[in-house]
Parts: sequence; structure tokens; C-alpha cells
Amino acid sequence: MSGIDAVISALNTDGTTTLSDSMPLIIEAMESERIKRIITIGTAGILQSRTMPNSLRYQSGESRQRSTRAAKEHHKVYDILKQSTLEWTIVCPTYLPDGERIGNYRIERNFLPEGGAKISVPDTAEFTFKQIKASEYIKSRVGISY
Repeated sequence: MSGIDAVISALNTDGTTTLSDSMPLIIEAMESERIKRIITIGTAGILQSRTMPNSLRYQSGESRQRSTRAAKEHHKVYDILKQSTLEWTIVCPTYLPDGERIGNYRIERNFLPEGGAKISVPDTAEFTFKQIKASEYIKSRVGISY
């Protein structure tokens, strides 16, 4: 990580604890190199629920996912980042098909935009890349969808 300004992590949960096991190592390496900015790709399941305000979407049944395994793993990373001194942003897409870049999407701090059902990989990547220089969503989760 020597000589870089920011880290983008798009690690998958892969059915194991790879994601939550790796985040403390990433944070340690970043702190060692005095890198403050990290942007990660999470899941809409760790955004706040609109139907149960004190719960996350995956805890409320608001999420359409049958399994909560991935959301629980992303929740661990969210908790780890909250306790760090880093300038973190978690980009939280909903259903994520490959698709085309449209360049027009909705974003909302801590919530999935109302009625959001999907967002393409290219549009998620574009928004994520823009966060390297942006400061509006530091220490926030950001819901992204069409």
C-alpha cells in the first residue's frame, strides 16, 4: 500500500469470513502507511430499515434476500470500520447485475432509495470511484439504485 492515497475494497463474502477477517488487516496496513481513505462495497442489507428504524434492512425482513449470511458478514465490516479512525464510505448496492453503465442513478445516505430494485456493476463502480476525492459520504453507508 505504499504510496497510495486511498483503498477501494470490493471483497466478496464468498460464504466464509474472508471479508470480516481481512478488514482488520487492511486497516492495520492503511494505518501503517498513514492512508486515511477507504471505500468498500457492501450490501443494501446493512442500510437502515424504513419499516423498523432501529434495525438494518436484513434484520427487518425488508430485504428480499432469503439468506442473511452475506449481510451479517458485511455488518461485521461496518462495525469494524465504525470503530476505526479511517475516513470510510460503504457503497451499498441492491441487486447488482452486470448490465450497462447508465450514468443516472439515485443515492441516499444510510438508506436504499425508495423503490430501488437494482443497480448495474458499472454504475456502482463509477459512483465508488468518485468517492475517492469526495467527502460528502465519509463515515457513511450510501444506498445506490436506479
